Amino acid sequence: MDWTNKLRITFGLAVVLLLTACSVSYKFNGASIDYSKTKTIQIADFPIRSSYVWAPMGPMFNNELKDQFASHTRLSQVKRNGDLKIEGEITQYQQRNKSVSAEGYSAQTELSITVNVRFTNNVNHQEDFERQFTASQAYETTMSLSAVQDELVATIIKDLCDQIFNATVANW
Repeated sequence: MDWTNKLRITFGLAVVLLLTACSVSYKFNGASIDYSKTKTIQIADFPIRSSYVWAPMGPMFNNELKDQFASHTRLSQVKRNGDLKIEGEITQYQQRNKSVSAEGYSAQTELSITVNVRFTNNVNHQEDFERQFTASQAYETTMSLSAVQDELVATIIKDLCDQIFNATVANW
């Protein structure tokens, strides 16, 4: 074996060792929480205060919001005295025409949900806020709301919970 082959083998082994020895791990769950100071979160159930109501919406929203924080943070959920506190209400559930067909009839309808959120950070009150979040989904007017409501509301709620998560602990 000449020295060029030895050099190639040595270089190849060095590259393999470097690649296996050095590993960088990124975690893109969005949370930027100082767990040495913030350990608990209190998430109150959001009552429905909308004039138009679909009963399953309340429990769906409350469960999804709590699941979002449980699966993307290490915060313990508590009933009271949390380091972080999220409370509010579902203030609007409505549908409206989104687009009109060439014949002048409604072609698409948009379903939207608005929630009012009060966030309290008992570790850093400068981050406290009260804000409204809205999400919507469109569907073809030829379909009835009852036929698409489950799927639309689930998608809207997921979007709302993502918005709330990002506004409260992601600091994006």
